[in-house]
Amino acid sequence: MLLYQPESGYCYNSDSVFLYDFISSFKPKGKVLDVGAGCGIVGLLVARDNPKVELEAVEKQDLFVEYATNNARVNKIEYKIHKSDFLELDVNYKYDYIISNPPFYPEGVKKSDNEMLFNARYNINLPLKDFFKKISRILKPNSHFIFCYDATQFGLICAELDKVKLRVVDVQFVHPKIDRGASLVMIHARNGSKSLMKVWEPFISFDGKEFSKKAQEIYAKASTQSIKCQL
Repeated sequence: MLLYQPESGYCYNSDSVFLYDFISSFKPKGKVLDVGAGCGIVGLLVARDNPKVELEAVEKQDLFVEYATNNARVNKIEYKIHKSDFLELDVNYKYDYIISNPPFYPEGVKKSDNEMLFNARYNINLPLKDFFKKISRILKPNSHFIFCYDATQFGLICAELDKVKLRVVDVQFVHPKIDRGASLVMIHARNGSKSLMKVWEPFISFDGKEFSKKAQEIYAKASTQSIKCQL
């Protein structure tokens, strides 16, 4: 997949690639919304590999709307993108799947002066309480919310999801190395589920200085080629 990105500012990283693989393991279909699409990588990869997906996205930054729209066209993927803050998204229907790699750097972390980086990284732009409340309103009954987040905030995530009657049914922690704590958590939540949480085998992203075998396999499956440019 060919992905055009801005020359400077925020670019996608391994979080998005690993999340795409996690989402695809559930074989999504139906109406899917990618929240905070950026250049479109997560949703476009999911739609490419799952032909029963009807893809929409929401992105508030004009520049990223332009890049995501272009990337959908170049890769011949049907795409409807809403230029909006997610919390203000106005739709009169609900989704089968909502997917997201949202901003998750917490308060207290030194913030970037770059507007693009600030919007893409820091959860002050999409607080968990408001984020999950909006998700619960536009998700069909017994449907799926799949996203990644800072692993250290997992307890808070579960508490906030419970408040809006979303239950974590699958979780996988991502560790940079086998002897390091988790830096990322990938979560599959459902509304109306009574299932107990399934904790997946930890995902180790690096073996020494190289990507682990599993990480290499995911990158090979994603088969992305990034081009930094001005559109």
